[in-house]
Amino acid sequence: MHPPAQSFRERFPDAVIGVKEAFGELTVSVRNDRIVEVCRALRDDPEWSFDFLSDVSSVDHPDAEERFEVNYHLYSIDKHHRVRLKARVSEEDCRIASVTSVWAGANFMEREVYDLMGIEFVNHPDLRRILLTDDFDGFPLRKDYPTEGRGWRSTFEFLPTTEGPVS
Repeated sequence: MHPPAQSFRERFPDAVIGVKEAFGELTVSVRNDRIVEVCRALRDDPEWSFDFLSDVSSVDHPDAEERFEVNYHLYSIDKHHRVRLKARVSEEDCRIASVTSVWAGANFMEREVYDLMGIEFVNHPDLRRILLTDDFDGFPLRKDYPTEGRGWRSTFEFLPTTEGPVS
């Protein structure tokens, strides 16, 4: 078993939903209401020392009860090991606690997930759109978002085409 996997299950028996090892990588699914506590322990405990949050991303599982999955990719600079944390949220309560209090670098990554997937990060210091305009309607990375947009592309002015090569 991966080095932190066993101690992780022992330390957080009520927070861990599942542990999976594949291709030398460890993925731990945790309850969404315990994400900050688990992240802080992974950062502060010398046994784990996950001091670098390399990415926060999300996945849309449209047919699942808890539709959205937030993924945290952690790395320990001293111990040279990685772990991926996964926490699920439902479409009806599409919120999870922000981990900016643990890693300040989560700020822009959480804003990107919020902007493109619509997952709200509770207690985030500046949760607002980062890539799209404030008046943009919807969340384009959700699988139910139309691939051609919601009609706004038809309002663009297009340059006239020319016959033959442009000089």
